[in-house]
Amino acid sequence: MLRYTAWRIASGIPVLFGVTLLVFGIMSVVPGDPIDIMFHGRPKPSPEVRAALRHDLGLDRPFHERYALFVWRAAHGDLGRSVQSRRPVTQEIRARLPNTLKLTAASLVISIVVGGLTGIISATRRGSWMDTASMLVAVGALAMPSFWLGLMLIFLFSIRLGWFPAGGVGDLRHLVLPSLTLGALGAAIIARMTRATMLEVLNQHYVVTARAKGLAEWRVTWGHALRNALIPQVTIIGLQVGALLSGAFIVENVFAYPGMGQLAIQAISNRDLPIAQGAVLITAVIYLAVNFVTDIAYVAIDPRVRY
Repeated sequence: MLRYTAWRIASGIPVLFGVTLLVFGIMSVVPGDPIDIMFHGRPKPSPEVRAALRHDLGLDRPFHERYALFVWRAAHGDLGRSVQSRRPVTQEIRARLPNTLKLTAASLVISIVVGGLTGIISATRRGSWMDTASMLVAVGALAMPSFWLGLMLIFLFSIRLGWFPAGGVGDLRHLVLPSLTLGALGAAIIARMTRATMLEVLNQHYVVTARAKGLAEWRVTWGHALRNALIPQVTIIGLQVGALLSGAFIVENVFAYPGMGQLAIQAISNRDLPIAQGAVLITAVIYLAVNFVTDIAYVAIDPRVRY
């Protein structure tokens, strides 16, 4: 187990290097000059000032030197300074990251609870109207773009009914609509996967034996079938965290939610390269950490798994 844990940690390092190289390379070829963005709406700087700023930002260095400097500073917790605000990138991210983590956590809870219960009910009521209706709703959620669903929820629950705020951050009411929008896709995926794995497990011999021994149906479902059907769900849930983090980039802009997604989109629009690179790098680190925890969780769920 310890060897596997060390191997998983070591295998994540090349992935991080690949992410940083890809993001840094893409951002370096995006049209536009950061110096012009810094002086947008203000008098243009003299050539001497422009040259000094380019040297200060490292823009006059070759690509490989800038990339090596970026990786070295990132490894020491320094992600640079924002081109626009001139504040450290870590401060900008620290102010937004908790909001995104709250949104992701709330969306993940909705995905697991709604998707898991829907899948279990569909599997235990196979062929009934509940099974058909729930799977139709799941397919509809899979085909529905998150930005469109968010706009429809704003129109219905904010504009027409006035139950929830249309955007911003504050109390739990501000979190309801964004988390429902973000969690709908995950709930649909988990529901379909749970139904498929539960149907497979419910036909196993040990489940039939448990029923033959006279156990109550709820004990057969929750005590025998569900636990053995959880392994694929753990994988799906781990992948959903990454999907929720990336989906937050869109949903946060729909709801004007001040999180990492909105920060990254604004940084890309303004060609604020340090902010954009830092946001993507932090997201990648969180995704790798969740995948690591998911792999380790297999042992806790199924003692038969050994590394």
